[in-house]
Amino acid sequence: MKYPCLVRKKDCKTAVSVRIESEEMTEDGGPVILLEEELTCNYQDTSRRTLTKEQKLIQISGTALFPGDIAPDVPAITGGTLTVFGVERRILQGMKARNPDGSVNYTRLDVI
Repeated sequence: MKYPCLVRKKDCKTAVSVRIESEEMTEDGGPVILLEEELTCNYQDTSRRTLTKEQKLIQISGTALFPGDIAPDVPAITGGTLTVFGVERRILQGMKARNPDGSVNYTRLDVI
């Protein structure tokens, strides 16, 4: 059975640069780069400000949605950077939304 893609390619018009890094380190002490590509996505700003107990300001910046699996060789996206509108943002979390058959419907990256 073919499942409908919830993030359509025709709605993905924002050009972004994605760099996904592993938790492992290279011999030089830098992160292992798993993926580095120029892609298009559906990007939504979701800025929010809250004060923590230490009176620090936290701001969640946005969400990037990609049709399908942008990194099929990476089981879980745990970190990296996303450059959108000329601003480099840190990937807070990544999600691969799966269909009931286990295939990836879309990829979501939350950035700060």
